[in-house]
Amino acid sequence: MKQILSSEFIVYVHNQEVSSRFYETIFRTKPSLEVPGMTEFTLSGNLKIGLMPNAGIAKILTDKTPHPEKGNGIPRCELYFHIEDIQFEFENAVKAGAKIISEIKDRDWGDRVCYFSDPDGHIIAFAEKIK
Repeated sequence: MKQILSSEFIVYVHNQEVSSRFYETIFRTKPSLEVPGMTEFTLSGNLKIGLMPNAGIAKILTDKTPHPEKGNGIPRCELYFHIEDIQFEFENAVKAGAKIISEIKDRDWGDRVCYFSDPDGHIIAFAEKIK
Protein backbone atom coordinates (compact mmCIF):
# COMPACT_ATOMS: atom_id res chain seq x y z
CA MET A 1 0.00 0.00 0.00
CA LYS A 2 1.36 3.38 -1.00
CA GLN A 3 1.16 5.95 1.76
CA ILE A 4 2.38 9.06 -0.07
CA LEU A 5 -0.33 10.41 -2.34
CA SER A 6 1.36 13.61 -3.48
CA SER A 7 4.45 15.68 -2.79
CA GLU A 8 5.28 19.30 -2.17
CA PHE A 9 8.87 20.37 -1.78
CA ILE A 10 9.40 23.75 -0.15
CA VAL A 11 12.60 25.71 -0.62
CA TYR A 12 13.50 28.59 1.65
CA VAL A 13 14.24 31.83 -0.16
CA HIS A 14 15.65 35.22 0.74
CA ASN A 15 13.24 37.23 -1.42
CA GLN A 16 9.89 35.62 -2.21
CA GLU A 17 9.08 38.04 -5.04
CA VAL A 18 12.42 37.59 -6.84
CA SER A 19 12.29 33.81 -6.47
CA SER A 20 8.63 33.66 -7.55
CA ARG A 21 9.40 35.49 -10.80
CA PHE A 22 12.47 33.28 -11.41
CA TYR A 23 10.49 30.04 -10.97
CA GLU A 24 7.58 31.44 -12.98
CA THR A 25 10.02 31.87 -15.88
CA ILE A 26 11.70 28.49 -15.36
CA PHE A 27 8.38 26.62 -15.15
CA ARG A 28 6.61 28.88 -17.68
CA THR A 29 3.52 28.96 -15.50
CA LYS A 30 1.89 31.27 -12.98
CA PRO A 31 1.88 30.27 -9.31
CA SER A 32 -1.13 28.27 -8.15
CA LEU A 33 -0.87 30.11 -4.82
CA GLU A 34 0.86 33.39 -4.06
CA VAL A 35 0.27 34.98 -0.69
CA PRO A 36 2.61 36.71 1.74
CA GLY A 37 4.79 33.93 3.12
CA MET A 38 4.20 31.25 0.44
CA THR A 39 4.26 30.80 -3.30
CA GLU A 40 3.35 27.43 -4.80
CA PHE A 41 3.68 26.04 -8.30
CA THR A 42 1.61 23.00 -9.23
CA LEU A 43 3.83 21.09 -11.66
CA SER A 44 1.68 17.98 -12.04
CA GLY A 45 -1.31 16.34 -10.44
CA ASN A 46 0.80 15.13 -7.54
CA LEU A 47 3.76 17.53 -7.35
CA LYS A 48 4.07 21.09 -6.06
CA ILE A 49 7.11 23.28 -5.43
CA GLY A 50 6.73 25.88 -2.70
CA LEU A 51 8.77 28.99 -1.95
CA MET A 52 8.83 30.19 1.64
CA PRO A 53 10.78 33.21 2.86
CA ASN A 54 13.62 32.44 5.26
CA ALA A 55 12.05 34.69 7.88
CA GLY A 56 8.77 32.76 7.70
CA ILE A 57 10.27 29.34 8.31
CA ALA A 58 12.54 30.79 11.01
CA LYS A 59 9.40 31.65 13.01
CA ILE A 60 8.30 28.01 12.81
CA LEU A 61 11.72 26.51 13.55
CA THR A 62 12.43 29.03 16.35
CA ASP A 63 15.84 28.34 17.90
CA LYS A 64 15.84 24.60 17.10
CA THR A 65 18.01 25.05 13.97
CA PRO A 66 20.29 27.76 12.58
CA HIS A 67 18.44 30.63 10.89
CA PRO A 68 18.02 29.87 7.15
CA GLU A 69 19.65 33.21 6.22
CA LYS A 70 22.96 31.70 7.38
CA GLY A 71 22.80 29.31 4.43
CA ASN A 72 21.98 31.80 1.65
CA GLY A 73 24.04 31.17 -1.48
CA ILE A 74 25.08 27.73 -0.25
CA PRO A 75 23.45 24.82 -2.13
CA ARG A 76 20.94 23.38 0.33
CA CYS A 77 18.92 21.18 -1.99
CA GLU A 78 18.69 19.91 -5.54
CA LEU A 79 15.49 19.81 -7.56
CA TYR A 80 15.88 17.19 -10.31
CA PHE A 81 13.28 17.28 -13.08
CA HIS A 82 12.93 14.82 -15.96
CA ILE A 83 11.80 16.84 -18.95
CA GLU A 84 11.15 16.30 -22.67
CA ASP A 85 13.42 18.86 -24.40
CA ILE A 86 16.62 19.59 -22.49
CA GLN A 87 17.97 22.12 -25.00
CA PHE A 88 14.78 24.18 -24.77
CA GLU A 89 14.77 24.03 -20.96
CA PHE A 90 18.47 24.93 -20.76
CA GLU A 91 17.96 27.99 -22.99
CA ASN A 92 14.91 29.00 -20.93
CA ALA A 93 16.98 28.75 -17.71
CA VAL A 94 19.68 30.97 -19.23
CA LYS A 95 16.99 33.47 -20.28
CA ALA A 96 15.62 33.43 -16.71
CA GLY A 97 19.02 34.45 -15.39
CA ALA A 98 19.97 31.12 -13.85
CA LYS A 99 23.60 30.66 -12.85
CA ILE A 100 24.84 27.80 -15.01
CA ILE A 101 26.67 25.16 -12.96
CA SER A 102 27.10 22.54 -15.69
CA GLU A 103 26.20 22.62 -19.38
CA ILE A 104 24.21 19.75 -20.88
CA LYS A 105 26.22 16.53 -20.58
CA ASP A 106 25.58 12.81 -20.81
CA ARG A 107 25.93 11.26 -17.35
CA ASP A 108 26.90 7.69 -16.57
CA TRP A 109 23.55 6.99 -14.87
CA GLY A 110 21.74 7.23 -18.21
CA ASP A 111 20.55 10.83 -18.22
CA ARG A 112 21.58 13.89 -20.22
CA VAL A 113 21.59 16.65 -17.57
CA CYS A 114 22.28 20.34 -17.09
CA TYR A 115 22.66 21.97 -13.67
CA PHE A 116 22.06 25.57 -12.65
CA SER A 117 21.20 27.49 -9.51
CA ASP A 118 18.34 29.75 -8.52
CA PRO A 119 18.79 33.20 -6.88
CA ASP A 120 19.36 31.54 -3.47
CA GLY A 121 21.91 28.98 -4.65
CA HIS A 122 19.53 26.00 -4.72
CA ILE A 123 20.57 23.56 -7.44
CA ILE A 124 18.14 22.70 -10.24
CA ALA A 125 18.78 19.92 -12.74
CA PHE A 126 16.92 19.28 -15.97
CA ALA A 127 17.37 15.78 -17.31
CA GLU A 128 16.22 13.64 -20.18
CA LYS A 129 16.90 9.96 -20.72
CA ILE A 130 19.73 9.19 -23.14
CA LYS A 131 18.18 7.45 -26.13
